[in-house]
Amino acid sequence: MINNLLSALDFSEKESSVYLALLEVGSGKAHDIAKKTGLNRTTIYDIFDVLMQKGLVSKFKKGSATYFNALEPRHLLTYLDREKEEQVKKIEKQKRKVSELLPQLVSLQNIFTNKPKVSFFEGEKGMREAYEDTLTADGMILGYSNIETIHEGLPDFFPEYYKRRVEKGIFGKGILPRNSASIERTRHNQDEMRTVRFLPEKEMSFSPEVNIYNDKMLIVSWREKIAVLIESKELAELQKLTFELLWNALPKRIPELDA
Repeated sequence: MINNLLSALDFSEKESSVYLALLEVGSGKAHDIAKKTGLNRTTIYDIFDVLMQKGLVSKFKKGSATYFNALEPRHLLTYLDREKEEQVKKIEKQKRKVSELLPQLVSLQNIFTNKPKVSFFEGEKGMREAYEDTLTADGMILGYSNIETIHEGLPDFFPEYYKRRVEKGIFGKGILPRNSASIERTRHNQDEMRTVRFLPEKEMSFSPEVNIYNDKMLIVSWREKIAVLIESKELAELQKLTFELLWNALPKRIPELDA
């Protein structure tokens, strides 16, 4: 059990053996730990160096002899805190490097191709990733949305998503089916920077969602848990035109909210 824990903390088998042996004796010379573990003294010294770097072992002189002392096991928590800090620093450094090189990476893309770029996403994690791209919208997102099915598809995701969309100053313009969840959500339109119009009949409904923004179109099937992101200026312009034609044909008033 303890060996499994130390292994999970990236201790080698020999490091675990030496650390546990030193914990048992409290403090001792390299010769003592070598006898207890069956490892040679050169290896013991190397491992002590590693354990001291991890902040788990200290050493002191007694006469002409060097003794090693195992610190309290709670120092494992301190060790993990330091490892976490180092990992965060490493990732931040990598992010800075990526940011520096991003223009060069982007320049390698064949941005002048006439072919649409299509990306597929599957499962809840993939659909969340697909939705993150909508937060790159420059100005406005046009959407066909069924609030009932999108909240069922990604529970607890959208209230936070709406908040981040607002923080980025991205306005939403939606065409919705006439159901209770969609109507109720419109009560938050002002706070969530959104305007909507409803299909005229309750029988007119749909489950998937389509978002149109920039030169992109995100199509989401909530029941099949898949999303398709298409980047095409030509296709996006057609979808924007179709959206606006339908939008202008729909009534501005929402009778249920006037009641």
